[in-house]
Amino acid sequence: MGIRLTKSIVDSIPFPASGQTYYRDDDLKGFGLRVGSASKVYFAEGKINNRTVRVTIGKHGVFTSEQARNQARIILGQIAKGANPNEVSRDERIKRITLQDAFDDFLIARKNLAPATVYGYKRAFEKHFGDWKRKLLTDITKDMIERRHGLMGVKTPVQANQSMRFLRSLFNFAMGRYEDAKGNSILVTNPVVRLSQTRAWYRVPRRQTVIKAHELGAWFTAVLDLEKCISPTLRDYLLLLILTGLRRSEGAGLRWENVDLVGRTLTILDTKNHEDHTLPLSDFLFDLLSRRKAEAINDFVFPGSGRTGHIYEPRKYMDTITEATEITFTLHDLRRTFITVAESLDIPAYALKRLLNHKMTNDVTAGYIIADVERLRVPMQRITDYMLRTAGLRESAEVISLSNFATV
Repeated sequence: MGIRLTKSIVDSIPFPASGQTYYRDDDLKGFGLRVGSASKVYFAEGKINNRTVRVTIGKHGVFTSEQARNQARIILGQIAKGANPNEVSRDERIKRITLQDAFDDFLIARKNLAPATVYGYKRAFEKHFGDWKRKLLTDITKDMIERRHGLMGVKTPVQANQSMRFLRSLFNFAMGRYEDAKGNSILVTNPVVRLSQTRAWYRVPRRQTVIKAHELGAWFTAVLDLEKCISPTLRDYLLLLILTGLRRSEGAGLRWENVDLVGRTLTILDTKNHEDHTLPLSDFLFDLLSRRKAEAINDFVFPGSGRTGHIYEPRKYMDTITEATEITFTLHDLRRTFITVAESLDIPAYALKRLLNHKMTNDVTAGYIIADVERLRVPMQRITDYMLRTAGLRESAEVISLSNFATV
């Protein structure tokens, strides 16, 4: 519908009950007005390579008809030169992406991240890169990365490496996510690559500590004594970790709905490798969980007073055990101890990987083995028996009384 789009004309145009109506200006070809049920919006349109390009200018009332007409002339001039204003605007917007914008989009895109992982990412982001969050991605340079990594490494080399690996992932995400109209990434390279190019990553020896066989007796005794001075919840939590090899968060967040005392199994949902993990219970763990179930106070096997509702890393209580035994350990050391014991007992490699929930996707043979929880019951019992015998809590062999035999 052709008219001259003046203020009085635009004001007099009625709103349609539904849909949209387009009005095009007679004087300036390509200048128009889109009228919907509740708004009137100016636009400019033209053709680039025989394709119509329409650019929104803004609402009537925000723009006067003359302001919109002047803006339309500028836009139509760009189109006449073969430049798509929509793409130019998009490119400018993309170039203004900040580190905070990228981090927010990263969390939205990674839908399967566990809440604890999201919390850890946010904490690391604020702690190590909070002063960069308003910086444009394109303004963060390799030199800045190198200096920040060096400063962090003076105090904590491990955290310096971990934080930069996280930032490297964030920039990799940004390189794939933010592209201009031609499909080129706004980032030429990932600035964290500087650390690899200059071999600046800190060499941090992988932790190999375990509770040794000759220490198991003292450790178990100290843990069992926790009931007297602290809490049976902590005692049972530590026992579960060392006798199953579960990660600390897996054990702490275990819910009763995932413990099957009839089938004598427990299941960890959405594990680190995103697969559910079911383990058989040894006799000792069955008795432990049966006792806890009878005294359950909420949905968690190991309840706590914090906001999560379950136990958290009990560092100060672990220090109590260390003081009593002179055995320094972390919760992950208990997992390593489980693995070390299992390997010493010559548990088959496939069974060990299954007990630890390690993926076997690169092993062709593993694809033919049925991962049946019942096939893990004997290896699990062997590991428990070994630890309890070594700790002096279970007899090392069946004792038969001679009085049961008649003398010859």
